Amino acid sequence: MTIQTSKLSDPAVRAFVTAVNSHDREGFLSILAPGATMADDGTDRDLADWIENEIFSSNGHMEVDNESNQGRDLLASYRNDTWGEMRTRWHFEVEEDGRISRFETGQA
Repeated sequence: MTIQTSKLSDPAVRAFVTAVNSHDREGFLSILAPGATMADDGTDRDLADWIENEIFSSNGHMEVDNESNQGRDLLASYRNDTWGEMRTRWHFEVEEDGRISRFETGQA
């Protein structure tokens, strides 16, 4: 049973998932804090390269199955044209201004 994006608890995470699923690059970038970082499967990656390859040029899409940690940890089915569909975990660090300073993802 997936959680509707509009029902996700954390506003920043909700905006992140919404931007991914609507392929809204400008909206996605606006939710990130300056200097934001990310990791995939435990390895820090270049944020610009990763979002281009894993989200925008490959039609990334998230369906959230579970949230915890006040909505800042997700379990989701993630799919894109490169890798197909996989079960993933996501962790978000959100600043006081409501923007995401770091996110980490990987296979669940």
